[in-house]
Amino acid sequence: MRRFLIVGTLGAALLAGCGEQGGPPPQMPPASVGVLTIAEQAVSLANELPGRTSPFAISEVRPQISGIVTRRLFTEGSNVRAGQPLYQIDPAPYRAVLDSAEATLGSSRAKAERYATLLKQNAISAQDNDDAQAAYKLAQATVQSARINMNFTRIAAPISGRIGASAVTEGALVTAQQAQALATISTLDPIYVDIDQSSNELIALQRAVSQGGVDSKSPATAAVTLKFDDGTSYSHEGKLQFTDVTVDPSTGAVRLRAIFPNKEGLLLPGLYVRAVVTQGIDTRGILIPQNAVGRDTKGDPTVMVVDAKNLARLRPIKTGRAVGNQWQVTEGLKVGDKVIVEGLAKVQPDMPVAPQEIAKK
Repeated sequence: MRRFLIVGTLGAALLAGCGEQGGPPPQMPPASVGVLTIAEQAVSLANELPGRTSPFAISEVRPQISGIVTRRLFTEGSNVRAGQPLYQIDPAPYRAVLDSAEATLGSSRAKAERYATLLKQNAISAQDNDDAQAAYKLAQATVQSARINMNFTRIAAPISGRIGASAVTEGALVTAQQAQALATISTLDPIYVDIDQSSNELIALQRAVSQGGVDSKSPATAAVTLKFDDGTSYSHEGKLQFTDVTVDPSTGAVRLRAIFPNKEGLLLPGLYVRAVVTQGIDTRGILIPQNAVGRDTKGDPTVMVVDAKNLARLRPIKTGRAVGNQWQVTEGLKVGDKVIVEGLAKVQPDMPVAPQEIAKK
């Protein structure tokens, strides 16, 4: 009897265990996710674009007369001011021409004055007086020309800026309007930065401005900052000067030009930089963290939003430009939408979730 009782008890236990395993599985609680409620804000539409520095002004120094260079009057690589003497050409031949012209002028003046008096006395013909007066004026012009050439023996800086290496030394023969420049002067403070932007981006921005969604007249839209190759930023802010009116057919880019102060002389012509250009402000902008954006099978951007029933829904969107670690959203989201930004790995479309609002960073 005891043996049958034990067997019966074990069988009842086994049947009870089998009944528990065959029952429905326990319900899992909804996944906890962090959500961000969409709100509009002013978004600066800034692009980081490649650029190169170029001088504010540049002048190639050339002689305007021929002669032998007797002195170089500047230090190569130094800053010079407009009107500062740079080279001295041997003045002796031009001094002789000027002296001769001045002597001729003195004689012509005396003759012209004497003939004018004689004409009043009817002692000479009017033609003789005209010839004397013309000779006097010619002598004046000759002296003026000789004096100009004499002044050209000292070559001065046409603009202020930094002067480069000299192409000639003392004793070199130079000629008027020669092809080779004696030296080149570049004005580097201020300095230009020429920037290339995609014509497609520029057209999209202009379209947004015309539709009223972007303000391009704010003082902030003229601001430009620079970054160097090592990632450091230039300490001075520049301003956008103009946008070119043509598109480069080889690159499809439009040239922008900005101007920067360069008192320290840190920016040199031809330097490659990254320019951050603010071209407009989206007054009703929507930003979401980049890690909240996924991609569908076509590669189009999507986000997961929480609907009124606390169900996760897949939502296709359109993005604009990157703003820091966020994406600008141009279509697909509206004010009040709750976008899942944390816990996406454990969420599938149409599953229930437990949303928790997170603070916007």
